[in-house]
Amino acid sequence: MKTSPIRIALIAATLAFATVGTANAAGCLKGAVVGGVAGHYAGHHAVVGAVGGCMVGRHLAKQHAQEHAQQQAAQRQAAQAQ
Repeated sequence: MKTSPIRIALIAATLAFATVGTANAAGCLKGAVVGGVAGHYAGHHAVVGAVGGCMVGRHLAKQHAQEHAQQQAAQRQAAQAQ
């Protein structure tokens, strides 16, 4: 079985990302899976879809975390005012 250089690079990148802490991966894994599947069905561009999905998932997770932090800060201020 002949392995393509792209597949080897993808496996190496996956292993490298697997060793990184999960703090920076929020949303990336779920987005990569969804993007990879969508890319596969949209013309066999699974890798491109996975990269795009990871970027979008990370962006959405970051927005969610900021909104959550703002809500907590507002609740703390409201509790201190009472």
